[in-house]
Amino acid sequence: MSQVSPAAPPARLCILRTSAIGDVTHVVPLVRTVQQHWPATELTWLVGKLEQRVVGDLPGVEFVTFDKGAGLAGFRAVRRALAGRRFDALLHLQVALRANLLSLLVAAPVRIGYDRARAKDLHGLTINRRIAARTGEHVLDAMGSFLEPLGLRQTEVRWDLPVPAEASAFAERHLPGDQPILLVSPCSSHRVRNWRPERYAAVMDHAAAQLGWRVALCGGPSAYERSFGDAILSAMRTRPIDLIGKDTLKQLLALLRRATLVLAPDSGPMHMANAVGTPVLGLHAASNPNRSGPYSDRRWCVDRYDAAARKFRGKPAEALPWGTKLEHTGVMDLIAVDDALERLEAFVDYRRAASA
Repeated sequence: MSQVSPAAPPARLCILRTSAIGDVTHVVPLVRTVQQHWPATELTWLVGKLEQRVVGDLPGVEFVTFDKGAGLAGFRAVRRALAGRRFDALLHLQVALRANLLSLLVAAPVRIGYDRARAKDLHGLTINRRIAARTGEHVLDAMGSFLEPLGLRQTEVRWDLPVPAEASAFAERHLPGDQPILLVSPCSSHRVRNWRPERYAAVMDHAAAQLGWRVALCGGPSAYERSFGDAILSAMRTRPIDLIGKDTLKQLLALLRRATLVLAPDSGPMHMANAVGTPVLGLHAASNPNRSGPYSDRRWCVDRYDAAARKFRGKPAEALPWGTKLEHTGVMDLIAVDDALERLEAFVDYRRAASA
């Protein structure tokens, strides 16, 4: 079997990570590491149709889009795109059964995947190298470790996600001026991670009425997110800027970059905000923020993961296997309004001290 060493970087490298948006943002630093240390390596990334809208304009990367909603036609499209292609190595960064099947369309003698503890859905049958078995690391660091079997270590985390001028103009038009901005992205694709609308409303009212901040609400175009946003609005005393369903993903990146602070549960927008350098007031009870919170700065997160472990599993979080999700109905009720307000006020104090 062919080997790849630091002295002989791969000529052609294929990355497979199709979803979800937050996880796709975690792959970008890996791409940047390859581009910095192996500038001659040709990069091809198998990515989801939705996720491609966030990262698909990264320079120096060929994107092959997989439409999972198209069923077998989506697999056929990838097979046609890769027909006759051969890569030196595959970084198989996803363990779902669909992704494992998709990986079989990639011809590569070196196929790097997850360690046995993190592999599932026949993942082990589609790889011939494994990353080191580690616990206690952030998802982004785990993904970065996929370069280690090739002799390269990710020591710097850099995104530099392109934000088109049109998207920046959109954000400036809807969030004008120099007033501090709280941007609220209330919905996760995992609905059990969503906080109660009236609790979001209380924090947003406090930011507007007590702190004098501009407050905006964002979200996708689905009927669920529109309904959830309306429930927040109906519980508020102040009127935020309502941007639900009005932006593209690139425009959302620009909005997140323009915000002073983003309030969100564990979700794609949380990680997009982190990737553009905006602090996040993350709401964590169903998931461990040390594993899946905003990578760069978790100081402003509310962490009730241990309380959730004790309530729903009868043991402290440290006794659970790393990465355990506690997606139980009512888990987010462990986060009180005062918990979020305390983190918001702490951020305000920090910002004030930093500018003094």
